[in-house]
Formats: sequence, C-alpha cells, structure tokens
Amino acid sequence: MLGIIRVLTHPDQHFVEEHGRLIHQEYGINSISRAIPDQDKGIFDDASEALAVPKIVVLGKQLEADGCNALFLSCAADPGLAALRDAVSIPVISAGSASASIARMLKRPVAVMGIGAAAPAPFRYLLGESVRYARPEGVLNTTDLLSAEGRASALACADALYREGVEVIAFSCTGFSTIALGESIRQQLGKVSVDAVSAAGLFISQLAPQSAR
Repeated sequence: MLGIIRVLTHPDQHFVEEHGRLIHQEYGINSISRAIPDQDKGIFDDASEALAVPKIVVLGKQLEADGCNALFLSCAADPGLAALRDAVSIPVISAGSASASIARMLKRPVAVMGIGAAAPAPFRYLLGESVRYARPEGVLNTTDLLSAEGRASALACADALYREGVEVIAFSCTGFSTIALGESIRQQLGKVSVDAVSAAGLFISQLAPQSAR
C-alpha cells in the first residue's frame, strides 16, 4: 500500500484523497492519504515549511508502521525529504523532484510555475538556478487555486509563459493537480505541461515494491 502525505490540512477526507485517486486512475496503485495537522494553507514559504517538516517525518513513520511499503510526499517543494528518507526504511518519492526530473528529460525550453516567491529548490537544482519561474496573479497559497479566479489566473499564467516561447511548464505546486490544470492546458491551449502528482506516480510505479499496487 502506498502512503500519501498531504501538507495541506483539510477537514474533507475526500479532498485529502484526491491525489491518491489521480495516481490510481493513471497507474492502478492503491493508497491511503493523510494530511499533517494545523497547516490550513499548506506550505507556501520558508516559515510554513519549517513548521511542516517535523510533522511530515512523524506522519511518514506512522504510515510505515501502519503497513505502507512506499511513501509519496505530495508537495513540490520536497519539504523534509532527506529527513523523511532517513526516518523510514521504505522508498519515498516526492512531487518536486519527480516533476523537475521529467521536465529535464524532455530537453525542451522549460519554465516552472508555482505559488511561492521563487522556484522550489529541487527545480532550481535540476533545471538550473536561472530557470524561468512564474506565479499566477493573486495566488499566494494552495487554497487560492480552489476558487474560479484562482483557476483562471493559473491558466492565464501558463498561456503567458507559452507565448514567451516556453514549450514545457513544470508544475511546482501539487494544487495544480487538484484543479486539473494540466488537462486544461492540453484542451484549451494545446500545450505540454508536467503535472507533479502524475510525474511522481510514474516514479512510484517503477520504484515502489509491487505490493504497493
């Protein structure tokens, strides 16, 4: 069983399980999803990440103890990834490094789109410190994406990047997966994007034990 760590606290378990449903739909992997506590706006800056890291480690250990044999850290900043891997004995795949790795392998003009002030560390490491980065206007945290205005702003931001000559956009926020931005880009703009949850699912399908299916 795959254990999914969500870094956005939410009272609706159906919402918490959304990324697990996406992975199951695409790769047939079964999962259980749990969210860290007291992070109602998720991770969106250094302070919120510092608060989240110890909670992520605790939750990862709990999921391993409950029988999960692979973990998915569903946050594109890869918060606490090294500490989590040190704390558990099972494979850990994280959204940010997965998304950036796929974008790098495509070898096309790339930009990163997220909700923070700059591209998260795994994207700068894999795609270069000078990688083009953009944040949708008016979007400061994950919950902003859940509104109609947030969705429209995200699509407009992507459109502007493609008009600059970018051929691939790597998502550095898993909230874009929740609002199905990649599908909107394909249908409305006819362009290519790298969805962080889908990218992680690809690595999970290859690296995680078969019993995670």
